[in-house]
Amino acid sequence: MNKIKPYIDLLKSRLSMTVAFSGTFGFLLAPVEHKALDIILISLGGFLLTGAANIVNQLKEIEYDKLMKRTAKRPLPTQTLTPQNAQIYGLIVAALALGLLSYFTWKAAAIGLLSYILYGYVYTPLKRVGPISVFVGAFPGAFPPMIGWVAATQHFGWEPGILFAIQFFWQFPHFWAIAWVADADYKKAGFRMLPNDGKKDLKTAFTIMIYTVFLIPLGFLPYMMHMTGITSAIITIVAGSLFLGQTFYLMMKPTDKAARWMMFGSFIYLLLVQIAFLFDKA
Repeated sequence: MNKIKPYIDLLKSRLSMTVAFSGTFGFLLAPVEHKALDIILISLGGFLLTGAANIVNQLKEIEYDKLMKRTAKRPLPTQTLTPQNAQIYGLIVAALALGLLSYFTWKAAAIGLLSYILYGYVYTPLKRVGPISVFVGAFPGAFPPMIGWVAATQHFGWEPGILFAIQFFWQFPHFWAIAWVADADYKKAGFRMLPNDGKKDLKTAFTIMIYTVFLIPLGFLPYMMHMTGITSAIITIVAGSLFLGQTFYLMMKPTDKAARWMMFGSFIYLLLVQIAFLFDKA
């Protein structure tokens, strides 16, 4: 078991399960018949794809991970695993993930491949360049529900685009709240994630608020497109308003404590909205 654990840790299982849930959410929301085996396969595909991207991320950040408290004990910085073993393992995991997505449709696999490349090979190096990394990272972060919908329906359309848009704009308050809380640790590795010259001030909080505003009208679109009912639309608007309220609080008190509450609020918002959509599916 001790030999297997480092490989499991490389996948960042908690993060990968969260992302996989978003993919499964998009799959289940699609207006088609869902077989139990297909639900398992799309969930596994999403989990492995995220895990594979995480491995690329860690391979490229070994030296930086050594500098940060929260990442210093990962398998690669501690040399529990060699980069060569991690690379081979990552390629196998990526191939399995794309194979599972191809089982549904090449379109889902194509988006999955794009997501993998953007996260591992574009977003990761940009973290030391500036907040542009958050914009780039928002794309692979928002692809899972689109992948799930396309895997279920075999085609693109406005519906997966809406699911993508909601999760895309959610990425900004989510990532910037994390970057705010972890700012001191990030600076040790030279990561520049926060907007406005990386300052934890009113201007940065205002920028976070601007992106959060978009979640309110976007949350109403699934109802307008007859994807969901009015109940989930109301829940989504209320949840979005409460989440927006957290950004106002951050503007009034630009502190780590307020940002931490907002970080937790971002997780609650997305989970609540996705569950509401599923239970109120049209």
